[in-house]
Amino acid sequence: MAIRSYRDLTVWQAAMDLTVEVYRLSTTFPTYERYSLCSQLRRAAVSIASNIAEGHGRTHRGEHLHHLSIARGSTMEVETQLIVAEYLGYADAETSAVARERCDAISRMLTQLERASLKKKGRSARSQE
Repeated sequence: MAIRSYRDLTVWQAAMDLTVEVYRLSTTFPTYERYSLCSQLRRAAVSIASNIAEGHGRTHRGEHLHHLSIARGSTMEVETQLIVAEYLGYADAETSAVARERCDAISRMLTQLERASLKKKGRSARSQE
């Protein structure tokens, strides 16, 4: 299947699923965490899909790879914040583990996308997927 839009990317779809999961999970956090851990976790989750989309829209490979790198960093940020939430008792271990597994899967997909982008020399980032 040809990739016509960032919405066609499996990794973007997985990042969107993770974002929804994070929003649902974070609704169980204490209200005093609304503007700290909850907010940071949600922003990091949104950042993953956003940077995949933004990178896809860039015409230069370096910019594309840069945004994929930011998406990877945000994925690690979400994973870390999920662990913090679990340690603090805001999220149960099973729910947190499922979300962290999604983070691992997204990280692997980002690696594959980066490798594919690097292999296709001489093309714009948009035509690389």
